[in-house]
Amino acid sequence: MEISVTGRKMPVTDALKSYAEEKIGNSMKVMDIDPLIAEVILHVEQNRAIARPAICEVTMTAKGHIIRVEEHEEDMYAAIDVAAAKVLRQLRKFKTRVVERNTRTDAASIRSAKSAKLDLDALMEELSDDEVVREKSIDLQPLTEEEALVEIDLLGHDFFAYTDRDTNEFRILYRRRNGGYGLLKAGE
Repeated sequence: MEISVTGRKMPVTDALKSYAEEKIGNSMKVMDIDPLIAEVILHVEQNRAIARPAICEVTMTAKGHIIRVEEHEEDMYAAIDVAAAKVLRQLRKFKTRVVERNTRTDAASIRSAKSAKLDLDALMEELSDDEVVREKSIDLQPLTEEEALVEIDLLGHDFFAYTDRDTNEFRILYRRRNGGYGLLKAGE
């Protein structure tokens, strides 16, 4: 979790910087999304006719998605407070959307697996037992287990083959039906 606080055409005091880091950081900690990077830009409009001249802009990057908030208030501390509350709401919405998409995908995959099983039974009757239906070659990437978990989520596959970066052994990471992941490695 990274937070950078800068000022646009204004100096940012240490107190203001620590306040912004604390408020925005607390919003980010609550949601526990990694990797999460936040950029906070503070500035004050010089036009006296503007009723709320203090502006706090927050831009976050979470797993390839951008969350942006801009708040105008009478003083900078109030702008930071309102922006932190909005960021928390948007992060909750983002996390809910990701969880719903994963559960929706799991339910759809169960339905399609049942229909595919029926199709597979019909296909197996037509094919002999020793016939290869499809062949595919892949490049095995040297990864850590954490990197392989990220890849399997990004690809949306049920399994992912890779070589372990530390031991240089062949591994298969797979998604379990009841949740979680399994790891296959060569016997010793």
